[in-house]
Amino acid sequence: MKLDILAFGAHPDDVELGAGATIAKEIANGKTVGIVDLTRGELGTRGSAEIRDKEANAAAKILGVAVRENLEFADGFFTNDKEHQLAVIKMIRKYRPEIVLCNAIDDRHIDHGKGSKLVSDACFLSGLIKIDTKFDGDEHWQDPWRPKVVYHYIQWKNLNPDFLVDVSGYIEKKTEAIFAYGSQFYDPKSSEPETPISSKNFTDSVNYRARDLGRLIGVEYAEGFTTERLPAVGQLGDLI
Repeated sequence: MKLDILAFGAHPDDVELGAGATIAKEIANGKTVGIVDLTRGELGTRGSAEIRDKEANAAAKILGVAVRENLEFADGFFTNDKEHQLAVIKMIRKYRPEIVLCNAIDDRHIDHGKGSKLVSDACFLSGLIKIDTKFDGDEHWQDPWRPKVVYHYIQWKNLNPDFLVDVSGYIEKKTEAIFAYGSQFYDPKSSEPETPISSKNFTDSVNYRARDLGRLIGVEYAEGFTTERLPAVGQLGDLI
């Protein structure tokens, strides 16, 4: 299966929080999108890895993504080394996306910055013909593939975006996907310990951040991304 967009997240719910509305819009516009989670989020204070698995599947159905996989790296302890790079390369070569989305380049959780660099490096290495990869049991080696662009969504920290996507009309779908993770976010009936993302203020911030970014470009809602290279347009009219 070839995908238009492949979104990576260090943890289940990263992609939904960072780019959920953009993904919903791209799918509505006919693009095929997949999600690859690097870990199962097993170190999360609330819930469990098994619960997160079910929540991730539910969120994927809400967004309408074509596929969701989990590489089962060690939450909190995965590194940007050859073993982990090759695992990510296999996913890139399997789905051959034009666009890759991945974690914020800098953030409160250490896995976000690590995951960002790991995926970015793997996207480059995936295009090298002398790196051989195949899945266990497969007969044929994978062909090299390098995505055209890598974009980093924004997470906890208010990083300055390099560009904004108008997601007006899709914030409700994003919110629905986020709240599929019932173990992680605001629930006044929950007896689990409080975390930085379990407060009502945090869940409210999903809406007011998108609204504020939308204000900057004259639309109702927007999501921001950073890029490792200068974005290009074919003509001035492509900028709105």
